[in-house]
Amino acid sequence: GVNMMLRKIAVAAAAKPAVEIRQDGESFYIRTSTPVRTTEIRFKVGEEFEEQTVDGRPCKSLARWESENKMVCEQRLLKGDGPKT
Repeated sequence: GVNMMLRKIAVAAAAKPAVEIRQDGESFYIRTSTPVRTTEIRFKVGEEFEEQTVDGRPCKSLARWESENKMVCEQRLLKGDGPKT
């Protein structure tokens, strides 16, 4: 099962986060704020970058355009096993 602390983090993260998104060409800045924490990431579409999953595990991510108005970001864990999201 999921431990109680991770469950609390998941519930808080689901509680309508404040999200700021800035775009400059293919470069993006995303800031997400919840009562539990604030995260900031900067990345360029088509270039792999390192970040953390919601539960704090380090991963490599790659954002790509799926269509003109839809971006998809794929995450791969750096350590251990887990789903590819």
